[in-house]
Amino acid sequence: MSKSDHLRPSGLHHNPAYSHVVVATGARTIYISGQVSTDEEGRVVGAGDLAAQTTQVMQNLGMALKAAGANYSNIVKITTFVVGYRPELRPIIGKARSAFFEGMEPPASTLVGVTALAAPEWLIEIEAVAVAD
Repeated sequence: MSKSDHLRPSGLHHNPAYSHVVVATGARTIYISGQVSTDEEGRVVGAGDLAAQTTQVMQNLGMALKAAGANYSNIVKITTFVVGYRPELRPIIGKARSAFFEGMEPPASTLVGVTALAAPEWLIEIEAVAVAD
């Protein structure tokens, strides 16, 4: 059975939105490419709406996890890329993302502001690493 220990080292600010350190054990490491806000046909979902795009991205991550026999609780690290990032966007992303980690420790997380993604309609892209058995 896979196991993740979420550490909150003393001396580092406790932020409930992410874990500073995740120690994971399991038989398989799953690397999920950056997911964007598209549906199965490649159509953009939530054009111009960061909250809607974040929700779709997280749903896409869930489908990728399921295909690998895993779920959100197996995610140990995510990296989020946001076009034109400004600090006031963080609560929008956090609210949409936190619904998928409700009742569990959040993964280690990095947020990076970028100038653009591969398509101009995309506002956010999230990649993940998961550990499962």
